[in-house]
Amino acid sequence: MSLIPEDFIQELLGRVDIVEVVGRAVQLKKAGTNYKGLCPFHSEKSASFTVSPSKQFYHCFGCGAHGSAIGFLMEHSGMSFPDAVRELARDAGMELPQQEADEGEQRRAAEQRSHKARLREVLQQAEAFYRERLRASPRAIDYLKGRGLSGRSAARYGLGYAPEDWQGLARVFPNYEAELLLQSGLVVARDAQGQTLEPAQAAGAAVARRYDRLRDRITFPIRNAQGEIIGFGGRVLDRGEPKYINSPETELFHKGEELYGLFEARQAIQRHGQVLVVEGYLDVIALAQHGVEHAVATLGTACTPEHVRKLFRYCAQIVFSFDGDAAGRRAAARAMQAALPALSDERSVKFLFLPAEHDPDSFVRELGADAFEREIARARPLSVFLLDHVADGLALDTAEGRAQAIARSRELLASIPESALKGQILHDLAQRLRTPADELRAALAMQAGRRAAAPANAASGGAGGGRGAGGNAGSGGPGGGAQGGYSRAKPAEPRMQRLSRPKVDHAHTALRILLAHPALWRDISAAQHDLLVAHPGSVGELARWLESYLDEHAEPTPSSVWEALRAEGLLEAAEALAPAELLERDASELQPDLRGALESIEMAWIKQRQQALAAEGLADPASRLEYQGLSLRLRELMRSLPRL
Repeated sequence: MSLIPEDFIQELLGRVDIVEVVGRAVQLKKAGTNYKGLCPFHSEKSASFTVSPSKQFYHCFGCGAHGSAIGFLMEHSGMSFPDAVRELARDAGMELPQQEADEGEQRRAAEQRSHKARLREVLQQAEAFYRERLRASPRAIDYLKGRGLSGRSAARYGLGYAPEDWQGLARVFPNYEAELLLQSGLVVARDAQGQTLEPAQAAGAAVARRYDRLRDRITFPIRNAQGEIIGFGGRVLDRGEPKYINSPETELFHKGEELYGLFEARQAIQRHGQVLVVEGYLDVIALAQHGVEHAVATLGTACTPEHVRKLFRYCAQIVFSFDGDAAGRRAAARAMQAALPALSDERSVKFLFLPAEHDPDSFVRELGADAFEREIARARPLSVFLLDHVADGLALDTAEGRAQAIARSRELLASIPESALKGQILHDLAQRLRTPADELRAALAMQAGRRAAAPANAASGGAGGGRGAGGNAGSGGPGGGAQGGYSRAKPAEPRMQRLSRPKVDHAHTALRILLAHPALWRDISAAQHDLLVAHPGSVGELARWLESYLDEHAEPTPSSVWEALRAEGLLEAAEALAPAELLERDASELQPDLRGALESIEMAWIKQRQQALAAEGLADPASRLEYQGLSLRLRELMRSLPRL
């Protein structure tokens, strides 16, 4: 069977109008935000067939038929998948890309996986070489001791030493000409004109000179969240520029997405419910050595939205630590802008500015972990930092100054999703500007056009109207009284409680909701995420697929998810969970059910883990401490779960 690229399918589904496609065969009538008609798949007298233009999905509440525009043509007209795609593409004025055989595509995918595995193996060999060289270099060891690092910390983070040799790695890789060394970023290639060739350019290029990227530097292996080495950082021992060098962009390493120390810090981040983002490798290691183990660092780049989204998967609070000078405040402003789109009522961001004479490394070494934790506790909330940033250097006692502040705040506020937090920031800004809140909203709406919420829209759920905003006041939607859906279902609403009954398979329940409303995946805790993806059988397989899919598609529609599941051969497993039945319900309405299911899964795991620890006798302090921590978490969950 020929294969149509997934990217083309996703773009096609974004262009077609499912109401128009279905409307050719079914007489549809507007019903609120959706359209209804008599189901074409079974005989009925009252309309139970619904088509959602926002979700680009149809569903019959009578017979259960459901799917995308592609699925409708396949089910109703008997078309094959390629024929259905071809017809929709023609109607949308899109040209089908060159189709390739499944076997060829699978072969190329297998080759790419094998290539990445070889790159990881090369990096692991380099790490072993650097670590061996560190043990043989008194000068490098003295440098690390002078920085206050213990041998245990150096071993935990895999520190090494790249010798002062232009081709030191030739001792490890006899074929120093191998392209893998260039593609992994370990070796630098230059052409005859002396221009550096990036790893992606090196394949097949004429290389005049090659040499080790890291020389006479302490090496820091960079790991992804799974613990695999994807690159290296290197720091000079003495004076020299640049002080730090990172691996270049490669097939494995993308510095705008990865964070140093995340693999080592994951459990501590989950325990604290907080992550500290610092600027350097040694900051991370020194903090961990002194007991502040929930720190990570960006990799020679400003914090990106991808960094923020990744961190919010592990905890609900991010604390950025920057120098208090002008450069540090500029970096903080960039981090704030990256964080704004990911904010919600359940998430927070803070900014820590240490005294001018300190960075986190020197501060914790000189004053200790307790003093550093006190500094974290005094960190400035994003709401305060944003208002200070907006007002910086302006004369707010003048009309001109206030107008400039409104202009500065326009795009920042527009980046924040509709929520109670956004409303509070608007309220505080209005007070700071001594301007009535309604006038401020009107001014922002006038400047931002349709992107900002005018007062009338704000009262009814924001710029998106009622969609996804929970409808009635206090219904649990974003910005409502339920704080992002964490309020519990009322006894008078048995439909909302149905999913949390004790006999329900909680893993199936959770995944059913997540497949219907994938955006909720980004709100679950890292521990619960790990339990889902590790679940045996189809639940774990679907959870792992959903994680991978959401990494590539930030805002998927149900129709795009459905067709991607079909392409992966997972549609039947997904349909067995009946997620389509939940599409008509708001995500905010389902959040209590999702949270209850996930907390039930976590409670069951905690009890199993405690039984295992008890069976081992709790003989050492570490196991006793883990058991106590699990007990505390279990009590939190017991208090949190609704009375069933």
